[in-house]
Amino acid sequence: MPFIQKFKFTVKKYGLIQKNDAVLAGVSGGPDSLALLYALCCLKNEYSLKIYIAHLDHGLRKDSSSDALFVKSIAEKLKLPAIICKAHPSLSANKGSLEEAARNARIDFLCKLSRKLKADKIALGHNFNDQAETVLMRLIRGTGLYGLSGIWAKRKICGCVFIRPLLEISRKEIELYLRNKNISARIDPTNKEEMFFRNKIRNKLLPLLMKEYNVNMLEILNNLADTASMDYDYLYCQARKAARSFNNSIDLKKLAKLHPAIQRLVLRTVLSRLSGNTRRLNLQHIKELEDLIQNRPSNSVVDLPKRISALKSGNFLKFRRR
Repeated sequence: MPFIQKFKFTVKKYGLIQKNDAVLAGVSGGPDSLALLYALCCLKNEYSLKIYIAHLDHGLRKDSSSDALFVKSIAEKLKLPAIICKAHPSLSANKGSLEEAARNARIDFLCKLSRKLKADKIALGHNFNDQAETVLMRLIRGTGLYGLSGIWAKRKICGCVFIRPLLEISRKEIELYLRNKNISARIDPTNKEEMFFRNKIRNKLLPLLMKEYNVNMLEILNNLADTASMDYDYLYCQARKAARSFNNSIDLKKLAKLHPAIQRLVLRTVLSRLSGNTRRLNLQHIKELEDLIQNRPSNSVVDLPKRISALKSGNFLKFRRR
């Protein structure tokens, strides 16, 4: 299937874009984001789109400012408004994972800009290969059904709708599309540096698995993500229904009547409402809550991420900010 036809198919399949949408496209200048931008432009008239370009210069490389200039030149060529910003200097001094810090800075930048521009969607260039890499990374680190669902084609983060229309298009198809259109992209040299976990997966582990175990490994991991996301979505819908009767306090007698899988998702749902997301909440936290509910005496407390505590009070589990 030709690139643009496949792009449109994914857009319609997941309902990613509607008529008259304002779309904020995250453009790094690399192949994926450029292909995303040009594909969105192909849909501009058909969907009456208003397209904005957003670029965040993380400042992690000496020549990163040249990427910003490149994106600016693309915006001028396409006659599209571009908002270019430099990340806070503290990003390079972050003590945690640099990948995670950069991701959080990018999401924060895009969400703030989306609200300011009143954009309906934020479009990112994650592709078929990225999905496989993400699932494999999470398997290695340890994950559950939600983690196995990988990258979602459409997802709300911090109140903003993120879409990924390239998710069913491979990296090879993207590169071929750009070559055929004679479009040159910026190549980030850090993509080859093995200090980053994703690069190890992309450059070493996945090629090894495809060569020695199964040439269709990309398809297998993407199919796993697709199946896991469907299953998780159904369970999450059931959990949300069950959680409607709970605010920041859970009736433990009512909770006990639910299937254990739904119980865990109810806990996550209530915590998500309180904290905004459950990104830092892991299985160990859920197991601690289960131990609190089943084995510990009343007035026992479990501390959770984002300064949230869970208090067992009689037949209730009460969540509060510390």
